[in-house]
Amino acid sequence: MREEEMKKILEVGVLLSSERDIHQLLEQILSCVMELAHCDAGTLYLLDGDVLRFKIMRNDTLGTYSGGDGKDPKMDPVPMERGNVCALALLEDRTICIEDVKADTGYDFSGPARYDQKTGYDTRSMLVVPMQNRSGEKIGVLQLINALDDKSKVCAFAPDMALVVESVASQAAITIQNVRYIRDIKELFHSFVQVMSAAIDERTPYNASHARHMAECGSRFIDYLGSVGDRTPLTPDQKEEFLMSILLHDIGKLVTPLEVMNKARRLLPTQKAAVAHRLETIRLLAKIHRLEGRITEAGEQEQLRQVEEARELVQKADGAGFVTDEMYKALEGLRKRYYTGEDGRPHPWLTEDEHAMLSIRKGTLSQEERRQMEEHVEVTDRLLSQIHFPGDLSHVRQWAAAHHELLNGSGYPKHLKGEEIPDAVRIITILDIFDSLVADDRPYKRAMPVEKALSILKTMAEEEGKLDPALTAHFIASRCWEG
Repeated sequence: MREEEMKKILEVGVLLSSERDIHQLLEQILSCVMELAHCDAGTLYLLDGDVLRFKIMRNDTLGTYSGGDGKDPKMDPVPMERGNVCALALLEDRTICIEDVKADTGYDFSGPARYDQKTGYDTRSMLVVPMQNRSGEKIGVLQLINALDDKSKVCAFAPDMALVVESVASQAAITIQNVRYIRDIKELFHSFVQVMSAAIDERTPYNASHARHMAECGSRFIDYLGSVGDRTPLTPDQKEEFLMSILLHDIGKLVTPLEVMNKARRLLPTQKAAVAHRLETIRLLAKIHRLEGRITEAGEQEQLRQVEEARELVQKADGAGFVTDEMYKALEGLRKRYYTGEDGRPHPWLTEDEHAMLSIRKGTLSQEERRQMEEHVEVTDRLLSQIHFPGDLSHVRQWAAAHHELLNGSGYPKHLKGEEIPDAVRIITILDIFDSLVADDRPYKRAMPVEKALSILKTMAEEEGKLDPALTAHFIASRCWEG
């Protein structure tokens, strides 16, 4: 092996060890061995079950190249049968060098013959090198065609060229296997993230597909930002980190009580049942008192009217989007009313807890329940702290746990302000608020029309200083929620 070839092999080794994209790696492998062997054409196959699949094909004379874009060449796979020279090389783990395929009868060259007939090419010399990793696992095959002499005439492959290509093939096999391992680990981790995200969304019917919707919308928005000119497009790794942050942003809701997450009305089911039972008791007592002569029929009717009014008020306040001053005042009056029970003691029409729940001005959650809901971001931070994120995903925990922070410091849990909040978090916050506003599966509100939701985002950005004005404007312009 010449010193020049040795140096080139070392350079190839460095080049291959630094590549992590499987398609670019395969492309580089074939290009490197073709350069080393000084040949006109070549094919790289990878083993897939009981066939060899074409991955990269290159023919300099015909000016053809396929497979580098990640799409396999449109060629039928080669069965792992001994009559096929590529398959035999891998089956027996030996390099096969053929001076002239037209004169050789030891192998099935019907495939190259059909290729030549179809394209007008003239396949002559061939070097077939198997690729196996250190543990002997079969990876694929390198097939080089038509070695060229100094005058670019087709000739046989040099006797020592097999050793040169074998050296590269060995390195290539190990690198391919390592890249596959990395890919498999990433896919496993991504599957875990998808499962966890789905578990969060499916834990309650009132949060279904929230993270998935945000991720789909966020992916389109990031692509839009990269196209408008005033933003540097994210690399694939950066986009992956951003989307993973979205998928995990609500992981803390795994420990949020379901009775809080699913609270469609102000009263808890037990409270609602207690109020209904109490009002029915008051109604029955009125009838009993009238039968006993303790009140008149008119007095009974008045009592029944008041019970019905109270029932309607409770029902209306329980499901109202907003408790008006009029309802609030009526609830306060109901709280002060008492009836005499069968035990002879006074009892309130509404307990303090029931009154407090029904008097919640907006939404269905009490202050304590809202605290429990808001706590999910701190739980998210604690849960994600248990995961070792690699360098290209190092911001996932920080971004996911900060999606309720607002630029004016009114967010939570850390009340971050301004430049303390990264762009990625600002975007996630916009996505989260928008999806929450337009979602039609929330227990405490109806779905909001898109244009009204956008108006709210604009107000939060331009008047209240809570959201990034530029990013909000881009979000509105992108229409990324439309798919």
